[in-house]
Formats: sequence, C-alpha cells, structure tokens
Amino acid sequence: INRPSPPPLPPAQQREFEELVRKAQAPASSAPEQADLHPDAPTPLRPEFDGDVNPVTGERGGPKREPVGRWTAEGDWSFKGRVSDF
Repeated sequence: INRPSPPPLPPAQQREFEELVRKAQAPASSAPEQADLHPDAPTPLRPEFDGDVNPVTGERGGPKREPVGRWTAEGDWSFKGRVSDF
C-alpha cells in the first residue's frame, strides 16, 4: 500500500519518539502517588483482598471491595446521592 505519510525521522529521533510512545502507553503503577494526580481527582480505592475469590462471600471474579454507599434506616441503598429500593 502506497499512502501519503509524514517524512521519516532520523534514526536517533525515531528511537526517542518510539521510547516516548512506549512510556506514555505503559500501564500506570499500582500505587500512583498523589502528586501525579490532578488536584480534583478522587483518591483511588484500594481492593479489600487479593486474588480472585472473595474470602468473606466466596464469590469468584466479583468486585474487589464493596461499593461506596450505605444502607439507609428504611432499608434502601444510597450511592452517590441516588437511592435504590430493592
């Protein structure tokens, strides 16, 4: 396929470009420092257990922690200001 493309970079600049792309696409570390996050970003939630099986419920492949929310006195579930009645 012969398509128009940008002119090739010199070898040193091409290596530098590819290295920068690799760094940008690398997964973030498992414990990002607070300084790396935007000031308005919420702090990340940590998992309550390691592995695939929840040691409390025995559930496989489920969430790593309970959702951030709470049960109200009336038996409703509240999450981010929305209330659900099961």
